[in-house]
Amino acid sequence: MNNTQLEGKWKQVKGEFKQKYGNLTDDDVTYAEGKFDEMIGKIQEKTGRKREEIEKEISEL
Repeated sequence: MNNTQLEGKWKQVKGEFKQKYGNLTDDDVTYAEGKFDEMIGKIQEKTGRKREEIEKEISEL
């Protein structure tokens, strides 16, 4: 596992935590941010691409 994949895995964990925290506080913004971070992390883990590349591609859609 390279550094980009490791970073992606960490972002997945962080995203899952944000989701749980969002549920506990009923904060929809935190929950949505956690889902986005989880999605980016999964893409990073599967592709080995950098977050900035993925976000740029998403914004161009």
